[in-house]
Amino acid sequence: MSLKTTIEAAWEDRSLINDPTTKTAIEEIINQLNEGIIRVSNPNEDGTWTTNDWVKKAIILYFPLQQMSVQEVGIFEYHDKMKLKTGYDKIGVRVVPPAVARYGSYLAKGVILMPSYVNIGAYVDSGTMVDTWATVGSCAQIGKDVHLSGGVGIGGVLEPAQASPVIIEDGAFIGSRCIVVEGARIGKRAVLGAGVTITSSSKIIDVNTGQEYIGYVPDNSVVIPGMLNKKYPAGEFGVPCALIIGQRKASTDLKTSLNEALRENNVSV
Repeated sequence: MSLKTTIEAAWEDRSLINDPTTKTAIEEIINQLNEGIIRVSNPNEDGTWTTNDWVKKAIILYFPLQQMSVQEVGIFEYHDKMKLKTGYDKIGVRVVPPAVARYGSYLAKGVILMPSYVNIGAYVDSGTMVDTWATVGSCAQIGKDVHLSGGVGIGGVLEPAQASPVIIEDGAFIGSRCIVVEGARIGKRAVLGAGVTITSSSKIIDVNTGQEYIGYVPDNSVVIPGMLNKKYPAGEFGVPCALIIGQRKASTDLKTSLNEALRENNVSV
């Protein structure tokens, strides 16, 4: 029986969770997530993503299998049921105290964790920096050479199992205190200015063409916070949105194009 079949059976009949075969399958899936062998969502050649809901189901089933325990790290004490990731020196990841990544998250070689948090099921690819007090929620997919600036909140999407996780694609720059949640997707090399909030229902409006996107920021877009006027029974009020005010040049070096985009569009990050 395949891992997927075992998980699907246990998902439908929770009494199977205590079966040794099921326990072994769940633990193997979490280990493969930890090693980056499998992931919650996979990119396709056409630019779309496929969510592996059975992997998310395995994560959900993993929680009740774990027992609460006290863990001590130096002078700090924790009381939780989930293990923490270890062996950073072997995988080539820089971790600045008191950064935390849970076991079952994947960190590729060259990732830098400033004091931050990465939850189970997350995938963080090579060359990415998770800056101070940034959080990478459960199952979030973070690409190569991404910068998550200070205080960025990347939301977790664990339930419902079929829901798409938050996706930040290669080379994106997410400015300070940005929030990206509910399965929103940020395209390659996109730049979010400080304080931008993107949800699955957020309107992202290109101020030059008038084109609107919902919960998706296209590749190379430079984005700042905006407001839309909307009428309600009590009157007209401003509703948050995001505005695409320019483009980052895909033809130039990542660092050069980022600096140009920030300078030309006067974006605070």
